Amino acid sequence: MKYIDFEDAFSVERLNRYVTACNGDTRKAMTLYRYNLRLSQELFTLISCFEVTLRNRIDRHLKTRLGNDWLRDAILPNGALYYDRRVEKTRKIIEKVYNEQMRQGVYSHSKLLSEMEFGVWKYMFSNVVYALMGQTLLRIFPRKPTSSRQHQYDNSYIFQELDYINKLRNRIAHHEPICFNRPNAVIDTAYALNQYVRMMRLFS
Repeated sequence: MKYIDFEDAFSVERLNRYVTACNGDTRKAMTLYRYNLRLSQELFTLISCFEVTLRNRIDRHLKTRLGNDWLRDAILPNGALYYDRRVEKTRKIIEKVYNEQMRQGVYSHSKLLSEMEFGVWKYMFSNVVYALMGQTLLRIFPRKPTSSRQHQYDNSYIFQELDYINKLRNRIAHHEPICFNRPNAVIDTAYALNQYVRMMRLFS
């Protein structure tokens, strides 16, 4: 493919960083763009596996504490997330999916879980939601380090780690480059590698 066609497909603005990183060599810029796609594919596969595992661990734990339909129950009157305005955004995300499933007559707990976005699972570890759901979700990380005065491995720590992963997920989903030393147009995979290490640490 000629660069002019490549540029026409992906836009000048999107490709500028690649061209800059390759010192104006458009052929190398196209190759770098393809390498970024391959790196994104590999990481998105890992993120998908991580997300499913995280979701299933949260579900398994909260089922034993709050019942088989804990996610639906949380947004119903008297539910854990129903009255607190601080969790309104999370509640509305769940409500929207639940109401649509009920309208279509296809609701099931597993289907509701599967249609939640990564952010819902991340916010399970925010201070407010963590407290409202019983303050026990850290148990799904039985091998996490013990907290010390210098380092707190609490729900806020998990929330921050998940936030990094969520941002990487969104960058890939929006076709943003992950092969640069952000925000500079310098080829560097440290950012991608750091998120990979973060996910593998949480997996373990």
